[in-house]
Amino acid sequence: MAANGTFHQRLIEELRALIRAGDFAPATQFLTERDIAERFNTSRPTANKALSSLVSQGLLEVRRGAGTFVRESVLDYDLERLVSFTDKALAAGKKPGTALLEYRKLTAAEAPPAVALSLKAPPEEPLIYMERIRLADGQPVIYERRHVVAGLCLQMTRADAKGSLYSCWTEKCGLEISGAEEVIHAVNATKAQAAHLQVPIGTACFEIVATGFANDGKPLWQETTLYRADVYEFRNRISGLTASHSAMGRIKE
Repeated sequence: MAANGTFHQRLIEELRALIRAGDFAPATQFLTERDIAERFNTSRPTANKALSSLVSQGLLEVRRGAGTFVRESVLDYDLERLVSFTDKALAAGKKPGTALLEYRKLTAAEAPPAVALSLKAPPEEPLIYMERIRLADGQPVIYERRHVVAGLCLQMTRADAKGSLYSCWTEKCGLEISGAEEVIHAVNATKAQAAHLQVPIGTACFEIVATGFANDGKPLWQETTLYRADVYEFRNRISGLTASHSAMGRIKE
């Protein structure tokens, strides 16, 4: 069973690599189940499962009656799972980049009270604070302010903050990320925020305040991140209603 799971993950990574490398341009048709089964010497159900995973991650889309296609150059935010900005940008056919504005160490006592509370950090707890701008083809699309519990990722350096933090935490620091709690607001960019994102003051943005957790449930990071609404879309899949739920809804009405 574990071996099958390992192969499934490896197959997903192989397919993602094809998208990253530009073998399939945005809006073009991707490999079919049969193509994948033959190319990677696997079964069609396994190929279907891998395709479904890439669709759920927002890298592919299914067009009824036409097949599976690489999603066009759109940056989306998946509300169901954590996905690296680097992967999202590459999948959208864009070159990811990071401008690191600030990286410094401090204690929880020096951080805003809301941050220390979210991280459940005592006053003497060492934290790392960073400010970053994420770029897609050189265009600023995200402005991020993040506090990280330093003791959980001792191997992380300033250089790591210029790339994917998820990769650093999972590959370099050996952490597992169990998820995050997020609150999303619609806001208008302030003068300072607009300058960072190179947009007019008052531009519509999505602000996400989030706390992320390691696999043991310990808070790992707290962030306040601003996403440009003109280049980002938020995506989610909502479950349907059962007959009993529908009836209850009608009674309440």
